[in-house]
Amino acid sequence: MKVLAYCVLLAAGPVLAQEPAALTAVHILGQGQARQVQNITRDDLAAALPGASPLKTLEKLPGVSFQSSDVFGAYEWSTRFGIRGFSQGQLGFTLDGVPLGNMSYGNNNGLHISRAITPENLRQVELSQGSGAVGTASTSNLGGTVQFFSADPTGQAGVSASQAVGSHHTRRTLLRYESSDGWYASAVQQHAEKWKGSGPQDLRQFNIKYLKRSGALSVRAFYDFADRAETDYQDLSLDMQRRLGWMWDNYAPDWERSVLAARGIFSGGVNNLDDGYYAARGLRRDHLAYASLGYVPEAAGWNASATLYLHRNRGQGHWYTPYTPTSANDPISIRTTEYAINRRGLLAEASRVAGRHTLRGGFWIERNVHDLARRYYPATGPEDTNRFLDNPFLTTFDQRFDVDTVQFHLQDTMLFFDERLQVVVGVKRPRVTIDAASMNAVRAAGTLTSKKSLLPQVGLVFDVNRQLDLFASVAKNMRAFEPGVYGQFSQSQEAFDLGANRLRPETSRTADAGVRFQRSGLAASLGLYATSFRNRLLSVATCAGVVGCPNTVVNVGRVSARGAEAALHWTLQRHWSWFNSLTFNDARYRSDYFDQGQLVPVSGKRVVDSPRLMWHTEAAYDDRKWFARLAGKYTGPRYYSYTNVGRVPGFAIWNLSGGYRWQSWQLQLQVVNMFNKRHFATIGSNQFVATDPAGTFATLLTGAPREIFISIGFKL
Repeated sequence: MKVLAYCVLLAAGPVLAQEPAALTAVHILGQGQARQVQNITRDDLAAALPGASPLKTLEKLPGVSFQSSDVFGAYEWSTRFGIRGFSQGQLGFTLDGVPLGNMSYGNNNGLHISRAITPENLRQVELSQGSGAVGTASTSNLGGTVQFFSADPTGQAGVSASQAVGSHHTRRTLLRYESSDGWYASAVQQHAEKWKGSGPQDLRQFNIKYLKRSGALSVRAFYDFADRAETDYQDLSLDMQRRLGWMWDNYAPDWERSVLAARGIFSGGVNNLDDGYYAARGLRRDHLAYASLGYVPEAAGWNASATLYLHRNRGQGHWYTPYTPTSANDPISIRTTEYAINRRGLLAEASRVAGRHTLRGGFWIERNVHDLARRYYPATGPEDTNRFLDNPFLTTFDQRFDVDTVQFHLQDTMLFFDERLQVVVGVKRPRVTIDAASMNAVRAAGTLTSKKSLLPQVGLVFDVNRQLDLFASVAKNMRAFEPGVYGQFSQSQEAFDLGANRLRPETSRTADAGVRFQRSGLAASLGLYATSFRNRLLSVATCAGVVGCPNTVVNVGRVSARGAEAALHWTLQRHWSWFNSLTFNDARYRSDYFDQGQLVPVSGKRVVDSPRLMWHTEAAYDDRKWFARLAGKYTGPRYYSYTNVGRVPGFAIWNLSGGYRWQSWQLQLQVVNMFNKRHFATIGSNQFVATDPAGTFATLLTGAPREIFISIGFKL
């Protein structure tokens, strides 16, 4: 009875900003939930490469495609996370209930999880492949949701530290102090050189979390500071890779060669301006904080919580460009895209158990001010510009977006047939209004509102017996219009005015059903899904990324996806386990579209960056002293053009890790891409194009080669 009651609450969605209860094997594959859900536990997070993005730990799960050109998965220009054919910008992400936006590189409403929290301070990650809980604070989750949960203080005083070193001068230091008074603090310093080309990848991060309980009341507070500076890898095309090789990158530190190339004097196989630039960088500085009050009266059958959060961000993306000279004598300048986010919000939720019903309702309100500009700064030599720049000599566009979000939700979870059947019915009502101002006429200004009166969700799960349950769910979702560098306001004013009255927010309808089984160390799940979404809006690149032309936003009409997902976790013996996941996804455009009067025949074509087949296998040994993991993932071919004229082949990557624990110490060795497989990891780094018959569009990034790391940690 207690287990079933817990599953009901879990299916309804966690109380905002409250840490979920400890997982058992029953819940790893979503047992008891009314939709397709899986969890990554702290054991999986602890086994990851130190400093790796928590998103990377999710790539083992069915339905998930994760790509990055660095082994940590934290290099944001290259990070791509997709579920069932939905891209990262069409998913929802939260940390302890606090919205992280769509976590894209040019983010306008949040921040990447690698900047929001140090991975060692996470306790659990919950993935919902189809549709998240109805109360999830997101207006971009056409597809699934990912919810991250930070670890609570234990109340046990102690100090822990870890040091990792490895390939390409990687070094990462973590210090963490936990107080007996209910708080902990951690600090991270991380540095690595690029695995090809020249330039550092640096991160400084500080976290603090506080927890105080007094009777029915609990207070939680969290603060994160992150300062990330990344040197970019050169985007490649298929033609560039054939001419210049896998190891081709930007010119730095060879300033003279980049100057000659800017003047049209090429060497070493280079034959155009866009084969390489001197360097490119991304700088991000964030402050994120929340305070949460929870009230859970003993045996009262109800609870409530409220969370107030704040987030401030400053960012610059640097790109040395030959298209806008500094002067007649200096043919290169530094082109920046500059970001600022200042958002604050409130989340509140309450639930009550009344007989067979568990009622849950709440709201989310947010005010977000986002500033975006394109500026140019002098470049007269190879000085260090790995810092925030000021005093530009040219500004080509400057926009401000005031974004107001209000969302209400209500849900009822009902139990029938001696509590063997639970039915979950919920609705949400979002409204997002964007007021955009433009300081010049290069990009659009105006107002757009996204709203839906009711977005329903219905799910059920039936316990056939203690080992077997059946689940099914249907949901409708909406993705709000977005401001920022790739949104609807990235067009010219003329293009925006022509299409604004006909714009409709993207919507999706998702249905999934499946079966879960667990018995004697064996846990398995099989799910089938179908998704249909309308008014798919695509941002089509119209020139090379460094030039920064206004985008074209087109409505490609309907898109559909059908697929199957399977997972198996088998505890072979006491210390041995074997995990497998298999994904088949057929996502296709169902309508042609017109771009500037020209028909683009995409109906029936596969969705870009959506592999049809993925398979992950992982064997693990752990006797609490010695531990080891061997994992491999196959990702099928993917397309980077909407007409499917532009394709990268499939590939498989194998990773090996192992180590030893003694007393309060741990030593770990990890080998990433152990067979040194050459492959294209990220596609769409400069968005996607309609077609690329000559393979000349530079929107691909190669994956990292074999790298080796060793880490040691202790806790006192």
